[in-house]
Amino acid sequence: MKKVYILEHSRENADGEDEYKVIGAYETMADAEDAKSRAVLRPGFKDYPDDFNIVEYVLGQDHWVDGFFVWTPDSE
Repeated sequence: MKKVYILEHSRENADGEDEYKVIGAYETMADAEDAKSRAVLRPGFKDYPDDFNIVEYVLGQDHWVDGFFVWTPDSE
């Protein structure tokens, strides 16, 4: 089973909107951790060092299988 490790950064901005950035995909967890060590020194990211996440994915497999819906607030 082949895996990949995705380093991402996500946070809520001043407008209350989610910001999501994929930093990279890596062959090993150690490579992803090394990338995080580099990224946390960069402008912007260094202000939010706790907002990084490393996600392990198995290659060749669906990971989002439930579909999605769009929510819109009721107009009043």
